[in-house]
Amino acid sequence: MEKSTKSTAQKEVESKIVKLVDKSDKTVGQSFRQSDVDRWGRSESTRQLTRKIFDPIYSKYFRTEWDGLEKIPAKGGALLVSNHAGAIPPDAPVIMHGIEKELNRPVYGLADFWFRTLPIGGTLWNRAGGVPAHPSNAYGILHDDQQLALVFPEGVKGPSKLYKDRYQLRRFGRGGFVEIAMRSGVPIIPIAVVGAEDAMPILTKFPSVSKALSLPYFPLTLNQVLLTPFVGPILASVAYLPAKFKVRVLDPIYFDVPPDQLRYSKTKVLDESENIRIRIQDAIYDMLAHRKNPWLG
Repeated sequence: MEKSTKSTAQKEVESKIVKLVDKSDKTVGQSFRQSDVDRWGRSESTRQLTRKIFDPIYSKYFRTEWDGLEKIPAKGGALLVSNHAGAIPPDAPVIMHGIEKELNRPVYGLADFWFRTLPIGGTLWNRAGGVPAHPSNAYGILHDDQQLALVFPEGVKGPSKLYKDRYQLRRFGRGGFVEIAMRSGVPIIPIAVVGAEDAMPILTKFPSVSKALSLPYFPLTLNQVLLTPFVGPILASVAYLPAKFKVRVLDPIYFDVPPDQLRYSKTKVLDESENIRIRIQDAIYDMLAHRKNPWLG
């Protein structure tokens, strides 16, 4: 994917947005760029503001419930791997918010560089803990900094699938996330999420429109159909339905291979990747079998 060049006007607007967010945190006496932004671009002040805004959605609207949160280590690096869904995926903020709220550990969300190129939104995404999903970034977070990183191996195939294909996990790429965990010497912690598929389900997609706009996909969602008459097309495009979220943390997976090797067995990497996909898929089936409906859980 080609990197887009931001105009001077866009950069000026982003700078003003960052300064505005900075001022909103009265506990910080210095600017983000001087003291608050780490080497990955994450700002704890922005995260505090994000948590304050998102917590009512997380707690009251999605009514998020966790199972197995204690399996996430209190310290040390670990790669969190989850299923991914929803036209504008809500699973990433739910997972990141829950772990930061309950365990007081920062979580870095690894995603396509495309997010970083978004005018204004790219900077805010980065300040909120989003990091381009590059092996060197992942290694630095996991191995060097011993922090938690979150990745969605389905990539864009997860959130772009239609509602009729809900809760059917797509292929986990070529297993690059397994290899980076091996090289970093950290465990993988699989996470199964139920709720994102129902919060913003896709009814159909328009490939010609997405191509013209240089977007990964351009969907028509159930949210737009139901909410547009009441709140208008713009708000209906970003408003979630009140799905009940359940998040299950599975047992950590440790690898019996030495870290920092130049190469790892491709067969082993692919086998481990598929095993993790199956474990998450089985957990999702079990969670679906025990819920009453998408709204009550």
